[in-house]
Amino acid sequence: MEEKIIARHQTMDLYNCKVEQLLGQGGIKTELPNLLKETGFHILASDVERLEPDHVAILLLLKEGHFAIHIYPHIAYVAADLFICNHTAEPEKLVKGIRAIFKPEKLRTTYLKRGDFTGLVDMKPRTKTKIAPLKRINSTGAKVIRFLAHRKHSPMLD
Repeated sequence: MEEKIIARHQTMDLYNCKVEQLLGQGGIKTELPNLLKETGFHILASDVERLEPDHVAILLLLKEGHFAIHIYPHIAYVAADLFICNHTAEPEKLVKGIRAIFKPEKLRTTYLKRGDFTGLVDMKPRTKTKIAPLKRINSTGAKVIRFLAHRKHSPMLD
């Protein structure tokens, strides 16, 4: 089945990542190309730049599109953009590998169809959020405690 779009664009926000060890040992320079190769992407050109002491940018030109990553180790945050103009590419495998490399507590991905000629409506992104299980348990526990505390002080219960 032929898609009626030019490309897919996926953005990723990774929060509370484990990035220090990757940057300190240059691990990202080997792990990222290995991941791309394992997931079926082909690197045509790449550049890694330390833009500031607390900001590293990686740009990869791929046969299938391009991949840009910005790493902010001082706040344990990674932002990534994956633009794919190859309809057979499987970005889901790459996202899973990115999660394995950076180990975020929270990942928010947004999917966009670029060059969508099928409809006249505005482009609406689809967003998914994944939270590490332990973080989810802590967040849920805090919500329950707040709810019970509020309920205890509610004048309607007196």
